[in-house]
Amino acid sequence: MDGLTLADNPQFDTAFEPVDANAKDDLDHFIMVDGKQVAGRHLIIDLMGARHLTDEDRIQQAFRDCVKACGATLLHIHTHVFEPNGGVSGVAVLAESHISTHTWPERDYAAFDVFMCGDAQPIKAVAILKEAFEAAEVRVTEILRGEGA
Repeated sequence: MDGLTLADNPQFDTAFEPVDANAKDDLDHFIMVDGKQVAGRHLIIDLMGARHLTDEDRIQQAFRDCVKACGATLLHIHTHVFEPNGGVSGVAVLAESHISTHTWPERDYAAFDVFMCGDAQPIKAVAILKEAFEAAEVRVTEILRGEGA
C-alpha cells in the first residue's frame, strides 16, 4: 500500500451520531457507531518510511494540527527525546482523551495512537500525520472503545 486513502477504506466511516442528550449519562460523551454505543474511536496508526522523527517541535506541531483538525480540545503536551538515536515519545492530553507517539528514527517508523470521544473526528489525524512525517506508507487499525459499558 502506498499510503492510506480514506475513500478506499470504508471501514473508517466518519459518520457517527452523538448519543441522545436526554439519555442517562448524557455527560459521558459516548457516541453511536454502526448502531453501537461506544466511548470513542481509537486509531492505531503506523507510519512506515517516515521522516523528521527526531524533530520534537514538528511532533508537537503535528499534535496541535491533529487536535485542531479533529475538533478536539488540547489540555497539554509532553514530549521526551531519547539519546543517542533521538527518538521521541510524547502525549497530547485532550479533554476528549489523547494522542500519543513513539518514534524509531533508525527504522523510519513512528507509532501513533489517537483516541477521542464525543464529537471529535480522530480519522482526520491520519492525513495530517502522513503529511507531517512524509510517510511512505500508513497503516491504520480502528478499535471502538467502551462498547457495552
